[in-house]
Amino acid sequence: MKKSIGPRTMAFPTPVWVVGTYDQEGKPNAMTAAWASICCSKPPAIGVSLRKATYSYGNIMARQAFTISVPSEAHVREADYLGMATGKEVNKFAATRLTAVASDLVDAPYVGEFPLIIECRVIHTLEIGLHTLFIGEILDVKADEHVLNDKGFPDIEKARPIIFGPEIRTYHGIGKFLGQAFTVGRDLM
Repeated sequence: MKKSIGPRTMAFPTPVWVVGTYDQEGKPNAMTAAWASICCSKPPAIGVSLRKATYSYGNIMARQAFTISVPSEAHVREADYLGMATGKEVNKFAATRLTAVASDLVDAPYVGEFPLIIECRVIHTLEIGLHTLFIGEILDVKADEHVLNDKGFPDIEKARPIIFGPEIRTYHGIGKFLGQAFTVGRDLM
């Protein structure tokens, strides 16, 4: 029997993604966000929800652009810090010794050390309550060569992204391979 635990942010897993922005003076900023997901395939788009109180919220509103940098397990410490500190008070790139790289396509930086980068321009915003959902059209995905598979796409086991357990506040790595999507359940068709 299932036990009700009430309305909570308990969808497992959520990503650990780092949102890159520039502030009004052009200083690069990065913040970790877990309220994010792919939300459309045509056009390819990502949704990321931020509170108005965050520094990144104002940066995205002003520049209408952001990047998503996907940290690997090796950078869990830095990713955690990027979600706790505020760019209003500190230079997060200097504090973590990560490299801010200017995007080729949008007015936002990304984290050079992270293996997977997504460059987005804002196409919609939606006020939801405490958060604003920013929908960003994906203009490009960049990946370090060492995380690509033989078909030239990122391999999840090579990129080793971090996932977050909301409410219980834990970080995890990706588990074992279970089967090929759109194939493993074919026998039930």
